[in-house]
Amino acid sequence: MYPEKYIEYLIHFHGDRDYFECHEILEEYWKQVDKNNKNSILVGFILLAVSCYHHRRENFSGAHRTLSKALNIFQEQRTQLANFGFEPNEFFVFLQDRLSHIQSRRTYTSMNLPIQDQELIVLCKKASEKKKVVWCQESDLSNKELVHRHALRDRSDVIAERNHALQLKRKKGSE
Repeated sequence: MYPEKYIEYLIHFHGDRDYFECHEILEEYWKQVDKNNKNSILVGFILLAVSCYHHRRENFSGAHRTLSKALNIFQEQRTQLANFGFEPNEFFVFLQDRLSHIQSRRTYTSMNLPIQDQELIVLCKKASEKKKVVWCQESDLSNKELVHRHALRDRSDVIAERNHALQLKRKKGSE
């Protein structure tokens, strides 16, 4: 009923609070199923995780910008929210509250999305147990690898991919 990658996203989002990993997992899946659709609901969930990542690092403008973009996408894809386990009105109230929290420059706190589908929650809890991740635990703010993951990761593959794309673009331009 729910894509495996979405469940993995939720486990990280509500479990170890690895928002960077949430982004990576769902971006890879999005590229497989809906790559050219920048307004895909999957992009909304990716941006939601990025907003949490920024907020936890006290990057309030980045958190606000990405959550605002996510809200716009969720609004456009409102009818799909039930397919991802949410009641739309409650989901929007919840995210608007979080946006106000960010606008007020209040300290990051872990959040648990208002999932309505109890079967989805059961699936996530079982998958969390298998991965030895505690469902709905608080974010470990002392874990610098978690909080600053983007700055600490190996980006050589991303750089190589960008260079390859640039070379192809230059080659096409010279033909």
